[in-house]
Amino acid sequence: MAHAAVPVGHHGSRASRAWAVPLTLGVAYGFYAGFLRRTGRDVNWGDVLFGVVCGVIVAALAFALGRIQQSLSHELRAAAYATLFGGAMGYLYSQTGESVLKSCGMGLILGGAMFVSAFYVFHTRE
Repeated sequence: MAHAAVPVGHHGSRASRAWAVPLTLGVAYGFYAGFLRRTGRDVNWGDVLFGVVCGVIVAALAFALGRIQQSLSHELRAAAYATLFGGAMGYLYSQTGESVLKSCGMGLILGGAMFVSAFYVFHTRE
């Protein structure tokens, strides 16, 4: 008996893909945020809760950005990704004990790199 062919590149519904990437980012971010907060001591519930809250916030922001990204111009979309990435990385950097000024600087540098990368991708692929 012949089986129906599945189209190449079809890996689940659009709705399931809409939350898969933000969820993965949120879990990874939350684990790393909790790890940074631990600072060499045993894990406690405060560290776990901190990681969960950070992960949920990043996942929610990434999901929201994914939902509205098609309505934004390439420049605004690149700026939105840069803002999310730069802010998230600057906050993680602040968890290492660095000053607020240095953390903001690191967030701006990484956000700028994300802007250039995202801008390039959006203009050459779309």
